[in-house]
Amino acid sequence: MSETNDLTPAEVCIWRAFPRGESVDFRAAENEDPALGNTWGAERTVRASVLRTLLLKAPQEEGKIAALKIAGARITGVLDLKYATIDAAIRLSHCQFDSVPDLYGAQLRQLNLSKSVLPGLTSAALRVEGVLRMTDCRMRGPVRLGGAQISRALFMERAEFTAPDDSEPVLQLNQAEIGDDVWAPEMRAHGQARLTGASVAGRINVQDAEFNNPDGTALDAQNLNVGAHVRARCVRARGRVELRGSRISGRLDLLHAHLSHPGDTALRASSCVIGELWLRGGDRIEGVLNLRRSQIEILTLEPEMLPDQVYLSNLTYSVLTPHEPAERRLPMLELDGEPYEPHGYEQLTAAYRHAGDDDAARLVQLAKQRRRRTTLTWYGRLWGYVQDATVGYGFRPLRSAVWLLSLMIIGSIAYGLDHPRPIKAGEAPDFNPVFYTLDLLLPVVNFGQEPAFAPDGWHQWLSYALIITGWTLATTIVAGVTRTVSRQ
Repeated sequence: MSETNDLTPAEVCIWRAFPRGESVDFRAAENEDPALGNTWGAERTVRASVLRTLLLKAPQEEGKIAALKIAGARITGVLDLKYATIDAAIRLSHCQFDSVPDLYGAQLRQLNLSKSVLPGLTSAALRVEGVLRMTDCRMRGPVRLGGAQISRALFMERAEFTAPDDSEPVLQLNQAEIGDDVWAPEMRAHGQARLTGASVAGRINVQDAEFNNPDGTALDAQNLNVGAHVRARCVRARGRVELRGSRISGRLDLLHAHLSHPGDTALRASSCVIGELWLRGGDRIEGVLNLRRSQIEILTLEPEMLPDQVYLSNLTYSVLTPHEPAERRLPMLELDGEPYEPHGYEQLTAAYRHAGDDDAARLVQLAKQRRRRTTLTWYGRLWGYVQDATVGYGFRPLRSAVWLLSLMIIGSIAYGLDHPRPIKAGEAPDFNPVFYTLDLLLPVVNFGQEPAFAPDGWHQWLSYALIITGWTLATTIVAGVTRTVSRQ
């Protein structure tokens, strides 16, 4: 027992419990607050150096599995396990640490810090064979888990991450590898949370979580790789959410989310590959939405969530839900902060055709031509207005029939009331005002009326107008039909 001669009674209790894997609980009540640990006395104070020696020495008892299980202790000094290999499971729950533990490069079987209060955690390049639990933890400084390898799951339910300043992220999981799920519903990060380049084989659950960094990036998850779903329902993010270059095999669920970064980008999910993206039921996004160059199989996007500015350049999707009238979807293309680009209209058209709504698809194509018209020269815009008014760029062919019918009625009435004189009296056929008007309107049709009669005065000016209008209508109809046929 010489190794326990200089230990306090609390430390002796832990030393004796360790080889048998027994728990040592110093709590006076289950619901006591570990944040008050600085008021706890010597009877529940443990030196970190003693725990380090115990874990490295690892005394064994035959037939027992050693484990460090402590609850409700005040741990003083730095728990330095840098580069250590620890075979015993470690559970330090409901504890208060007065110094930042250093686990850099350590190899642990399992680590449980649930409901403890720590001034931070240095654990980059940490390896954990089992799970890492930080459930209900309160971290008062940066948690450095960059490059960590966790074979099983990472639990951070209701954990709170803060830091005395914003010089670095409060939670760093960049380049980390998680072999199972990241389970963090209701977690709160007051500062940047960084997951750049992290790989999660299972799911990420941050439902009801809060990410607060209003002056910068609240969640930096560029190049994140997730093997299943990301459940972020009811998430609240004040600051940029950065997902550029990420790959999410399953669903990115942002139902009822509140994303706010006024005057800057609120959500950037550009160059991503996502199975399903759900943006529905939440508050209107405050800031810019950027989905450039992403590939999304099923895009669930509610028009009410769209901000004043969106970037959709080269975004591709197979299905767009919920099914909305074209008039409700077109504004998102008009909100695009970039110059006219036909791809967005073609993509929306394809989505409507996939849903079997050909009428909506035609409306989108018509809107595309109108948007394109704004980029043309003055004479191109003038010709565009003519095509739009006459045949709706070929997407409203019945409009040309209405024009023809109206002009035929006008001409038939005018020439029926006052016949033009025949060019050769006695040789001209009987005058028919309807077919005479059609001869003037239709450039490729000849009923024998127009060459047999010579209008003069205002009749002549009316015939000029009908001929010019007829040629214009014929040209626009041909252009519209050609566009429709080539598109099909």
